[in-house]
Parts: sequence; structure tokens; C-alpha cells
Amino acid sequence: MARALDLPETAKALDRYGRRASSVMASGCVLFVPAAGVPLVAPGEPWADDLIGALVALGVLVAGAGAGSWALARRMRRVLGSGAWSAHAAVAVRSMRTTEAVVLRSPAGDGLWPLEVVAMRQRYEPLRPGPDGVMWWCGDPTRGGVLAPPGGGALLWTRPVKHRRARQRIVEQAARTGLLGRANPVQPQVRVQVPQIPDPVPTTLPAPRVSLVKRPESAPPGAPTYARLAAHAGRQAVPRPVTRTRTRRPEADVREVAWWRVRSLRRAAGFSRVLVALAVCAVAAVAAGIRPEGSGLMKLFLVAIVGIAALAYSGHRLLTVGIPAVRLMARAAHSPVPVPRRYVLLHDPQDGVPVLVAFPTPCGPHDVPEGLLPLLPPGTGKHPWLGVPSEPTGTVELRGWRDFHANGLPVVVPRFEGRALWPAGPYQPAGGAEGAALLARLAPPMDARARQEENSAPRAAL
Repeated sequence: MARALDLPETAKALDRYGRRASSVMASGCVLFVPAAGVPLVAPGEPWADDLIGALVALGVLVAGAGAGSWALARRMRRVLGSGAWSAHAAVAVRSMRTTEAVVLRSPAGDGLWPLEVVAMRQRYEPLRPGPDGVMWWCGDPTRGGVLAPPGGGALLWTRPVKHRRARQRIVEQAARTGLLGRANPVQPQVRVQVPQIPDPVPTTLPAPRVSLVKRPESAPPGAPTYARLAAHAGRQAVPRPVTRTRTRRPEADVREVAWWRVRSLRRAAGFSRVLVALAVCAVAAVAAGIRPEGSGLMKLFLVAIVGIAALAYSGHRLLTVGIPAVRLMARAAHSPVPVPRRYVLLHDPQDGVPVLVAFPTPCGPHDVPEGLLPLLPPGTGKHPWLGVPSEPTGTVELRGWRDFHANGLPVVVPRFEGRALWPAGPYQPAGGAEGAALLARLAPPMDARARQEENSAPRAAL
């Protein structure tokens, strides 16, 4: 077993975390520049001191948060560079004292490790232990370490729960879920790539080797076949409790109306972010107009500055990224020729995004995937999975193939029962670099149970 940092996905995730921390810290330092220029623009004004204080306080807060994340990234690098990944049965426990807690079962299976997640809830929610209940761990449970979903492509720093009563309560909640009785997960295999040294050129040429054995056409052992992925999708397809008092209004068909009248395409383009930033600016302007002069006026002015910056950023993203991508999706949905494919619906353990794994038709139990298509969750913010196909396997129509993304991959839109599901990215071939990395996250190593389910997969379901 090599170091956890030798895994390419882990190294990329750590680099992203460090760059994000550096950007936040630099953004906080940038706020000191307008604070230093206020006395030059408005010397002697009574509101200048309030504005300077607000800018300096905001800069210190943002820079401090970035510095804390940067220090946390260095701790992660030390832990990941000296330890190896291990897979553990895990369960998420919500604590009243802390934001979130995760309980891991020890490798021996006779103890539980209560760990507190050091991350904002918005960042932790997509990385919670999924239906498989397996998380990767690297570190010391008595001092802290790095937690990641299977694949090691997203990192969370965790520390042990210190208070004895809180630790005991969290362990009892985890034990009631049956964590101690779960099967041992398959351990990750991270191997160091040893460079191949070419053999020396022989002085005499050897006799040519002729092989009369025909290479088998079936997939090699352990390959992500249809039967294996379908069995894994069946384990992931747990019922999600949804409490709704009324049905949601059906979405308009992009083939009949303009794309901006389709609810999902407006959200994918980024109109909601622009509207939120515009609302912040409008509220700050109205409040400043009806509020008498005083210290509160400068705070509203600062809120307006932040809203204008957010409006400029979201508007730029809408015009340069959101609208061009949505137009390509709308063109793909208008394609008159559907391409039928068998599918397996899985969930990416790194960010929880549903991924459509496409197989050629007709499809056998030992066929390998043709391509992968990440999907945008079609539901609402509270219920993002509304509209996702309830069956983990089936047949889908893929439309598009005419336009290509910036990286040269085709844009494809799947349709289920006459309804479109919008992609979160281009159609990735399973044999490509990105497709192979995504497929490795979606298809965990096989254990005895998964191998038995694959061998007993009914052919009638195909």
C-alpha cells in the first residue's frame, strides 16, 4: 500500500483545496486597498471612519478564514503524505453541539471512532456517507485526520469529539443504526507507478513468437461490466423520503418553447444567481434611500458594494459560460434522431451527482460501458432528486451528437419517457482519461457479495 497522496485524485483534490484557500486569503487582503484609499477620496468626511472600519473588519475576517483553510491544507498534506487510505463502514450523526459528526468503525470491527467534521455544512452535505455507508480515512483517530468518499477525490478534515458526554451520545446513536454489524468494506489499492526500464538490445535477434491462442472477447475479471454496475446501482437505489403537500408544475418542453422558458435550463444557465445579486443591490439601495444619515448608512453602502461585485461576477458567468452551454443543450434536445442505449444510474461518491452510464444495445451482462454522462439534479433545492428515474437500470434515448464542448466531447441530452434530463457536462467516452477516472469512482472494488450478485444477475432483466 502506497501513501494516500500518491493517488492522483487525492493529489488533485488537495491542490484544489490549497488554491481555494489562497484565493480566499488574497481576496481578504485586497479589501485593505480600498480601505487605504478612502481617506484620499473623502478626507475629513464623518462617514469615512465607519467605512474604513467596515472594510478592514471584513478584510480581516475573509483573510483569517483563508489563512485557516491554508493551514488546514498543510496539515492534510502532512497526514496524506505519511499515511495510507483505509476503507471503513461509516454513518453520519447530527449533533446538537457540533455541526456534523461521522462515526467510523475500527478496522478490527470492535470499536467506533466519533469524529467531528471541520467544514461548512454546505460543503459537507454532498460528501456525507452515501447508501453504501463506506468512507475512506487517513490519519490518527485520537488526533485527527482526513476523511473522503470512496475514490479520494474530495477531502474533509476531521478531529475527534472531545467532550465525553457528546462522544458517548454520538457513539450510541451510531450503534443503533447497526454499524457494528456491517460487513468489512473492500480496502483501497493505491500502488506506486514504477517506471519501466527498457531491456537492453540483444546482440542476436530472437526467434519470432507466434501465439495461436485467440484473445477472449469477454471483459477481463474485475472490469466494470453491466452486471456489476447494475448490482451496485441496485444497492444504491434506496427509497428517499419526500414529503410534499402538492405536486410540482410540469416543466415546459424545450422543443415547443424557447429555452429561457424551461425552468431547469434557466437554473443551469445561472439566472438565479444574477437575480439574488440584483435583489441584494436593490434592497441596499432602497434601505439607504429611506434611512437617515448615520453609521448604518455606511454598512448598507458596504452591502451594496458586495452585491455589485456579486452581480458583475454572476452576470459575466451567465454571458460567457451559462448561456452558451444551455444553447448547446437546447440544440441537442432538438435532434430528430434518437440513439437508444441501455443505462445504469449511479451516484458519484465525490459530489453526489447522478451519472448515467451508457451501454450499447443489445447489451449482455458482461458488456463494458460505452460512455458516461453526469446529470443535473432535476428537483428543487430541498428535494434535488425529484424527477430522477426511479429504476436504476433501463433504456434511454440519447439525442444530440452535433455540437461539441470546448474539450472536444459531444453534447448529448437523454430523454426518459418523453421527458428530458439535462447533462451537467459533455458525454465522456468510457475509454478516455476523464471517463476512466469517473468510472473508477463509480465502480468500487468487488467483494464476495458483489461478485455473487454479478454472477447471479438475471439475464431476463437485459
